[in-house]
Order: sequence, then C-alpha cells, then structure tokens
Amino acid sequence: MRIPTHGLLATALCALLLAGCAVPPGIVDRVTEDDPASLLEQAGQQQPAQAARTRLEAADILARQGERTQALEIAADIDDSLLEGPQRARWALLLADLGEALGEPQAVIQATRNLDALPLEPAQAMSLRERMGLALLAEDQPAAAARALLHVQAANDDVALNDPIWEALTRMDRSALSDLERDADALTRGWVALADLYRSSGGNIDRFFDRFEEWRERNGRHPAARHLPAALVALGELRGFEVRHIAVFLPESGPLSQPASAIAEGMRAQQRNAGGGVQLSFLDAARGDLESLYREAENRGAQVVIGPLDKDQVSRLEVLDRVALPTLALNYGNAESNRAAGLFQYGLSAEDEASQAAARAWRDGHRRVAVLVPDNDWGRRVGEAFWDEWQSRGGEVTNAVRYNPGAPATESTRRAISNPRPDALFLLALPDYARQVPPTLDYYGASRLPIYATSHLFEGQINPRLDHDLNDVQFLDIPWQIPEAAVGGIEALPFLASYQSLREGSDPGLFRLNAMGVDAFELARRLPQLQAISGSELQGATGTLRSGSDGRIERQLPWARFVNGVPQPILIPGVFGDQRTP
Repeated sequence: MRIPTHGLLATALCALLLAGCAVPPGIVDRVTEDDPASLLEQAGQQQPAQAARTRLEAADILARQGERTQALEIAADIDDSLLEGPQRARWALLLADLGEALGEPQAVIQATRNLDALPLEPAQAMSLRERMGLALLAEDQPAAAARALLHVQAANDDVALNDPIWEALTRMDRSALSDLERDADALTRGWVALADLYRSSGGNIDRFFDRFEEWRERNGRHPAARHLPAALVALGELRGFEVRHIAVFLPESGPLSQPASAIAEGMRAQQRNAGGGVQLSFLDAARGDLESLYREAENRGAQVVIGPLDKDQVSRLEVLDRVALPTLALNYGNAESNRAAGLFQYGLSAEDEASQAAARAWRDGHRRVAVLVPDNDWGRRVGEAFWDEWQSRGGEVTNAVRYNPGAPATESTRRAISNPRPDALFLLALPDYARQVPPTLDYYGASRLPIYATSHLFEGQINPRLDHDLNDVQFLDIPWQIPEAAVGGIEALPFLASYQSLREGSDPGLFRLNAMGVDAFELARRLPQLQAISGSELQGATGTLRSGSDGRIERQLPWARFVNGVPQPILIPGVFGDQRTP
C-alpha cells in the first residue's frame, strides 16, 4: 500500500522538532529576523562561506537593535574574503559605521582595506574613503591619511577637509612629503608647498605669514587659500607674541650636572643655528628655591622658562594652580596628571617607548606577548607601562620575567618563552644583555619569534660586528640616532645644522641628551602655540612631539630593524606578522 507523502513529511517534521539541537545544518535555516542569537548558533554549524553570511546578518540585526558593541565584535571577526561582492560591500559599510560610531578607527581601517574592489555607489565609496582617511589619522598613519583625504577633496573640493588634511601634513616628515608630492596633482602640490613653507619658517610666525601671502597669490583657487585651516587661523592670532628671551633652570653641580650640560649644549647649538634671535639666560637650579629662580627670570625679562630637570622640583611645580611663567620642564613629575596652568613637561621617557612598543605589536597582529625587563626600579616602571598599554588593548601577557642584568640571558629568556608560548617578545635591555637574547631564542627553537625593543639596546654608533646578533630585532629610537630608518637619510633630518655640529666628536652616550636640548629650545619658542592651539606638533630631533591634554609632551618615535647588524627601515609595517611566530 502506498503511504501518502504528506504524512511522511509531517512525521519527519515532528521528529525534527523533538530532536531540537540535533537538526542537521541547512534543513531549517530560517529564523525570526530579531533573533541574532539563533543566527549565530546556526552559523556555528554551517560551512565557512554560509557562516560568514549568517554572521553578517546577525551583526546587522544587532546594530539595528542598538547592540553596537556586540555587532562590531561579530562584524570585525568575519573573514570578508568569504563574502561575495554585494555582501562584502554590505559588510564594509556596516563595519565602518560601527567603528566610527564607537570610536574604533582600526575597525574602519579593516573595513576599507580593499575599498577599490568593493561594488559601491560612487557616493558610498567616497564616504568610506573619507572615513578611512580620518581613521588612519587617528591611528597615527598621517601619510596614508593624507593620500585618502586628498583623493576625496580632489573629487568634491570640500574645504571641510582642510583641517584633517593640514593635521596629516604637519605630522609627516620631509621624506614623506616628498613622496606625496611625486607625480601629484595641483591640489596636492599646493598643500605640500604650504606645509614646506610652514616648516621652513622655523616657528617664526611673522615670517610664515609673510610667505603665506605669496603662496596665496600663486594658489588663489586652492581650498587652503579660500578657507584657512583652523590651526593657521589660531597661529595668526599669535602674531607679535613670539618668544625672544628664555630662562633656563639647570643644575651646574650635583648628580644631574652632566646630563644638564649635554642638554644645554644642544640648546646653545640650536640657538646659534636658528639665527640667534632668541636670548638664553642660564640660572643654576642647584642653588636657590624655585620661587627665587622664577623671580630672577622675570627680573631679566624672560618670557618663558626651560627646566627644571630634577624630578622632585617638577613634582612641586605640577601641583600648583599656575606657574609664574610659561614653563617647559625637562622631566615628568610624580603626580598622575599635571594640574598647573602654563606648565609643560618633556623628557626622553622609557615608559613612552614601552607604550608605543605595545601599540606597534598589537597593530602587527600579535595578541600573546612575553615581557623581559631588568629586575630594578627602571625595569618595573617600564614593564608596567608596557603591561598597562597591552592589556588596555585586550592583549595577553604570557610571561613577565624580571632578569638580573649582571647574569647571562639564557635562563631568563627560556622562562620568558616557556608555556604558554608567546607570539612576540617585548625586551628592555642595554646592548650587552640584548645581544644575548636572539641567540638564546635560536637555541630554544624560537628563532622566528618577533622581538620589540626600546632604544636602549642601540648604542647609537654603527657596529655590525657586535650588533649582528640583533638581526631582525625591531626597536624604536629618536630620528637623530636612526636617520636612514626615520627619514630616509641624514640630509632629511630635522635641524640638520645642529645635528652636524653636535654629532662630530660627541659622546655617543650623551647624544640623545644633546638632541633633547635642541628640541627643548624649539618647544620653548613655541610655548604660546602649544598653549593656544590644541594638537600642535613639532617634527623634532627626538621624535614627533605634541602636547597632551595636561601639558605633558608626547613623543612618537620611528621604528627600525637590524639587518646585518645595521638599523634599517621597516618598509612594510607588520611585515613579519604571524608567520614569524614559532
């Protein structure tokens, strides 16, 4: 007897309903639209391409329901190469929207990395490119940001982009500007010429605006000529307030006298090479209290102060409501933040380098890092700075090892890479110790483990015979120490004349302090700008310098990699990626 097929179907459906989670994937693949949890559960049982589409649907529903954080996590985890054209475009638009709304520029960059291959309407593509440029700027990639934003402005002539374009250009070094100008259109050439004019004015506001009028006559239709960037408008309001007299509070005796002397040497060199239009008055910070030093500075007619260098003296200043004269301290105080109006703080902080190393390792795709630092107060402070930045990004520290600087590196390195095995290593070490670490990694079968290090492992002089053991180690340092990697060669260095006069016959151990003195002089000349113009930057000898919200100067340093024992540029950020992980 033949059994009706509709009876079999009803029986099968009842069985499926009773089986619950035993339903094979693909048999029942429709869920209610407002149930992203069911979609995600379903995706876990599907083939990769179908699962990617299902997760995209879930992320889209969550975003429309206001659950944007969860939507971002799901969308960012989708392998977009599994999506076909329309779905891939939908994914990019969703992820970029979520990244922009939640202040996650990395998500916007991820969404737009294959922008030209996406099937988008022209307006959609242009909007995504603009958001990409702004995200790149937020992630401190000014050259890429400038290219993206200039592409948009060339298409729509939007003067609203002037401010971010100008910010990107002023954060680029001369080499990057030259690359941007090569084969550029008239729009870009005009912007680069304006940036060059600004940089060559050396902080002299009157000189810049005199030259700017000449630039405007030649570029009357340029967006910047029609609508001056806000930073330049604010700069124009400072005309007539240039700094002509600086008092310097440095100790002439005591434990800080040697570094103070090296810093002062840098200041004097830059004063001479800048044309001598600024007077320096040196006052002995080892004698007398701070109040009397400020009184003497005012009596001499100083407009701003550089110093003090002593950390305790800086700590006493940063708890005041206001300092007597605008001041650039040469150290950071002990307080969590600086509360004194008119006080800026600048120094060669190893903690800053550690934080930047964490950011770089994360950007290169690493998530499990071991930390190897000396067992002393310096190692503790720098290690904590790395740890804090790394964990704030969601990274895992697999092992944190504090080593004895006087002992061989073998055992401490072995402990650092013991289970769980990291995918990168952060190293704080002086040259003799640092040179032992890569050979030890080789011995333990971890030769491909990426190493991120601070400037302290490089003595500042090219020595391939000793430094060949550091091959492939990535480290950051001031531009004056790694000119080839930083700006493409000595001729492109900031404050070249001072570099040449200080480098010849200098003590390599004090050269970074000479460079600090050069930048301290230039920062002090610009203190009115730092006070009046948020986000002001200086392309300096010790890095790209910008004032934080509490007046502490932040340094952004270039990266280098040892090749045949010589620091060389890292041509592609993250070039090693995870393929170097053991």
